Amino acid sequence: MLQSLETHSLHSGDPCFTFPTVGLLALNIGTSVGLGQTFGILIHNDFFAYQFLNGVNPMVIRRCTALPSNFPVTDKMLLHGHSLEDEMKNGNIFLCDYKNFDGLQPNIINGKAQYLMAPLVLLQKTPNDKLMPIAIQLKQTPADDNPIFVPNDPEYDWLLAKTFVRSAEFTEHQLNSHLLRTHLLAEVFAVSLLRNVPRVHPLYKLLMPHMRYTLQINILARYLLVSDNGFFKKNTASGGEALITILQRSLSSLTYRSLCIPDNIADRGLESVPNFYYRDDGLRIWKIINSFVKGILKYYYKSNKEIQKDPELQNWIGDIFKHGFLSKESSGIPKSIPTVDELVKFVTMVIFTCSAQHSAVNTGQYDYGGFMPNTPITLQLPPPTQKGLANENTLLQTLPTISGTFNGMAVMWLLSKRSSDSVILGLYREEYFTEETPCKLIKVFQGELKKLSEDINKRNKSLENESKIPYTYMDPAVMENSVAI
Repeated sequence: MLQSLETHSLHSGDPCFTFPTVGLLALNIGTSVGLGQTFGILIHNDFFAYQFLNGVNPMVIRRCTALPSNFPVTDKMLLHGHSLEDEMKNGNIFLCDYKNFDGLQPNIINGKAQYLMAPLVLLQKTPNDKLMPIAIQLKQTPADDNPIFVPNDPEYDWLLAKTFVRSAEFTEHQLNSHLLRTHLLAEVFAVSLLRNVPRVHPLYKLLMPHMRYTLQINILARYLLVSDNGFFKKNTASGGEALITILQRSLSSLTYRSLCIPDNIADRGLESVPNFYYRDDGLRIWKIINSFVKGILKYYYKSNKEIQKDPELQNWIGDIFKHGFLSKESSGIPKSIPTVDELVKFVTMVIFTCSAQHSAVNTGQYDYGGFMPNTPITLQLPPPTQKGLANENTLLQTLPTISGTFNGMAVMWLLSKRSSDSVILGLYREEYFTEETPCKLIKVFQGELKKLSEDINKRNKSLENESKIPYTYMDPAVMENSVAI
């Protein structure tokens, strides 16, 4: 395992991410090279911004059309001397807001208080189509001791600001985007299916391959990761009381539209953002899954009345609405399904969540979290309250302990590792469907996924030739059918 941790590389052809150099640095060993210089390279402004689009959590960033009242950024903070108002009108300003973490009581580890901020991050699209961070505020309420950090600030002030954002990003990713929005939702879908739908039902046949191992992996996660004696409680700032509050707040803001990638991208205003590969690949996968689901369901359901009169199907939906979304109509989750088209969209969402979305937020965990300062699982000092006082020692003392670093790397390595008996999207070990039409539709589905995989590989080779980071997390060839790890 140690050997795997030391030799893993983010991407071949991208030497600055190769271990063991970065692994040794993360363990605070071999600091003959200045930490600020090395860390600055690895979390450069454009890479810091890139991760909001194509990192392990592309679910926070949104276009900013009006600045939040609690984030008093001025024109002087913008790049190239632009007006903030004009840049927002031109669609060039983006916001990441971690307000769900405001007022939390962070964890205490080995008697030492930990720190988790609720930052706001403003980014600007430059004329060369790159996103760049322009302002970071680490707490939600503006105050003299809560400065807005900008790229021109002293080196360690800016590095610390980005580090606190990346730590908040770890928590948002793991508890909301990953645990809640894929693992726990997949469990809701699976339990309701097993409770309400018989094995001979076409819905069971269609969905059961996408529930494989989900209940087992979630039982392990409850015991090993989020229990009172699990990884989060022992190692992360969000463990303990904060974890439950974060999940409660995240569930309260969970909507049906946010689970459907075409709606999600539109609602966040990200339709035209350049170099957004999660969106590009995800929309294509959604379309392919939707076409397959439509073919299967319209083969079995010839009219809307047949949908409405199917008690097993309606009970499945009703259980999801009641137990998964606590009967909150504000979520937009239907409590019944009246038409074939609405069923097609809902089932598409279920399959996409259990396969493509989980792949997007799971597969790259070690790629981006293996270098601990890029994704700190906790921070040990409070954020700076004034500028100009931080130095290299401040940053070292803020980062997690050696043991916490190792535990975090080990967990992210394990969760990113493809299982030996994985089943990729579109492959079916069990023959649930025997009729000619569904079997033909499966072949078409597999062919479209193969074509998408070829297109993604072609694009990624082009990116590598341009010394850019390839995006592989939505490639159907490496995407599991279900939430199985």
